[in-house]
Amino acid sequence: MCNFRYQSTEYAGVSKTKMMKELFERPQYQTTTPAYEQYAVEHTSPETDLMQQLIRETHLAVTTPGMLSGLLQGRLLQMLSHMIQPELILEVGTFTGYSAIYLASGLAPGGKLHTVDNNPEVAHIAKKYISESGYEDRIVTHQGDAMQVIPTLQGPFDLVFIDADKENYLNYYLTVLPMVRKGGFILTDNVLWYGKVLNENALTDKETRGIVAFNSFIKEDTSVEHLLLPVRDGLMMVRKK
Repeated sequence: MCNFRYQSTEYAGVSKTKMMKELFERPQYQTTTPAYEQYAVEHTSPETDLMQQLIRETHLAVTTPGMLSGLLQGRLLQMLSHMIQPELILEVGTFTGYSAIYLASGLAPGGKLHTVDNNPEVAHIAKKYISESGYEDRIVTHQGDAMQVIPTLQGPFDLVFIDADKENYLNYYLTVLPMVRKGGFILTDNVLWYGKVLNENALTDKETRGIVAFNSFIKEDTSVEHLLLPVRDGLMMVRKK
């Protein structure tokens, strides 16, 4: 278990705006130019104080903070959840709780979100921010192998968000699809995988091969309608017929 503790003194004299700008000054995704993405960020509802703190703590505590969905996708997930008003959501890949909080904000009254992750070293961060978000009684966290946890859950799900180990994307999809109600949605992150899906010479790692196999399967799956949205690192949106 990571013993990270947030130290507010490290940010003494640094404005919140400057800190957030520094956190997001990293190579942009190839589906947009930095200027376009920055314009979109500036014209999108900003992160709440709680979510800004979650982002800062994630950047300090882990070596892969890029696994956070980010403002544009986070707000997109929130908008979709509010439009669908799901009674039951499944998330595969909790990380530090960022996307779970945004998704839970659109739950119908009495709704629940089940989120699964197999990394106990960041579980304490997710638990902390889920508790502070006010959705603690609506978010159920599960630790363990998602392929073992998912079959123990009771559907049908209105909305599923897959954002875990990429080599298992197709396995997750095939497992959850029967558990999704007719007209329900499955969202899958990172389906462009930093542009590697376009490069045949990049199909040397299991993550890239897993995403390409998933995308190819969805393309031919007549049981669903699908849209690959080039936001951030690519978001596959699937609606079960």
